[in-house]
Amino acid sequence: MNESEFPPDGRPVDMYLDLLRVRMDDEDYEMLLKVVAPALRALDEQSPETVDFALDPQDTEDLPQEIRDEAALVIATAVTGRLDNQLVEIQVDGTGPVRVVTDAATAADPDRLAEIAGCIRRRQSDTEELRGIAAASGLPTDF
Repeated sequence: MNESEFPPDGRPVDMYLDLLRVRMDDEDYEMLLKVVAPALRALDEQSPETVDFALDPQDTEDLPQEIRDEAALVIATAVTGRLDNQLVEIQVDGTGPVRVVTDAATAADPDRLAEIAGCIRRRQSDTEELRGIAAASGLPTDF
């Protein structure tokens, strides 16, 4: 579906949720809505640059991977306004696979995915370095 096919007042995220409602089991769809509702409310109230989009691990740890994946795609659709988001699994040395939501063009580009893996590795390295500094300083390391 391209933008010219969107209803005039339709948001891509609403259309995506409608498609999921048809495709998913009612119970699974309700679980999905429970997980994404806080992020969607925050997006309605604030600009995407000021909202933290991480799913709460406590809310999602018992959910099937399919629902967690769909939740990530729903939030990405709300943020980007695009329906071509894809979830890809990138192998990152030292941590194993990392699931990332990206646009279709990036998902199909191995060089770009390698760049993303490099960014993830650098961020993890930086986080570990900061944890070491915090620990040595007697500060909490659970950030």
